[in-house]
Amino acid sequence: TKPCSMEERRLLLERVGRHLRIKTENRVRRETIRSSQGFCNIVGHTPEMEKLYRIIAKAGQSTHPVLILGESGTGKEMVAKAIHSSGPLCSKPFIPVDCGSLVPTLIESELFGHVKGAFTGAASSKDGLLAIADGGTVFLDEIGELPVDLQAKLLRAIQEKEIRPVGSVKNVPINVRILGATNRDLEQAVTSGAFRRDLFFRLNVLTLRIPALRERRQDVPLLVAHFLERIGRDSGLEKTISDDALKALLNYDWPGNVRELENSLERACALSSAHEIQLRDLPTQLSGAPAGLVAQRANGIVPMAELEKVTILNALAQVNGDKLVAARLLGIGKTTLYRKLKEYESQA
Repeated sequence: TKPCSMEERRLLLERVGRHLRIKTENRVRRETIRSSQGFCNIVGHTPEMEKLYRIIAKAGQSTHPVLILGESGTGKEMVAKAIHSSGPLCSKPFIPVDCGSLVPTLIESELFGHVKGAFTGAASSKDGLLAIADGGTVFLDEIGELPVDLQAKLLRAIQEKEIRPVGSVKNVPINVRILGATNRDLEQAVTSGAFRRDLFFRLNVLTLRIPALRERRQDVPLLVAHFLERIGRDSGLEKTISDDALKALLNYDWPGNVRELENSLERACALSSAHEIQLRDLPTQLSGAPAGLVAQRANGIVPMAELEKVTILNALAQVNGDKLVAARLLGIGKTTLYRKLKEYESQA
């Protein structure tokens, strides 16, 4: 209220300063808690992951396109879900689309929709996912696999906020956030002409890079505990892991990243009838057996017992640990298979 004294101004500015300071401290505290407990089911406490959590939290508060980079198996879709669920769009649809698994004609129809009679088999009109996800998020996994002509249509959809269904002459307005992910080097793809430069810059407003598992080995024990707890909850059988097995997991480079670790533990739990997972229960590339048994004697005679062990364990691995199916495929009784597995446990 005018006129005002300098003292009133000073007190007002002090109150504003205290309010901003408390707001900042609360935000930092929330981010610290998220980092220590994981974030939206993402597990990890390393500095790389804490940095990722902070970026996810900030990205979630905007509606700009986000480009998520990372090797296969690092959890790009999980990060996309975290961005969606941590922001104002959390109550709206989240629709993932695997661009690498659909043929180009299907991708166009899935994203933009089509009208009746647009192509052979189009018996009725269909809304595209960009229209169905009204107010929500569409996650385009492996966006680097999109054909160049569809990249142009996607760019127009992002810029103009409208799409044209296949076979239609009318544009349809959309209100959707685009999250893209790829394990490819998009800058190199732009240079080679496989990816549009203008679409790359449009998606590259916000960029997240998920570290590979070998870059955050300290998180392996946390991930192991997380997956064993989930597997035990699903199966009703609590499992632990031996020191030797955990050491092998820590020393492995994990080219398949977190997905490979999860699959390896699921296989080990299926193969092991004991409470504790041993080194021998892990896949051959981790434990060095049983494939290594044959490799070590490639120039000599391999005992029948070793060949039998290799055959049985490999069969179990191929059927995801289903002992009944493995026994049937091997042509032996299930009792024989259980007895052999007991022998292999006692030999370790």
